[in-house]
Amino acid sequence: MQKQVFKALAKINKVILPSYSKKRLDLAKATKLQLAIIGWRWYVTKNAIE
Repeated sequence: MQKQVFKALAKINKVILPSYSKKRLDLAKATKLQLAIIGWRWYVTKNAIE
């Protein structure tokens, strides 16, 4: 059940949230909001895979 929720969240994230890796964002220059988005996407992806 939990894995299905994270898979759905991952699909929503892919559509709604920006992909900073495609924009070649330098993590040293990223704002706190950008770092929070990166962290959220990582957390959801990690749990969707497991």
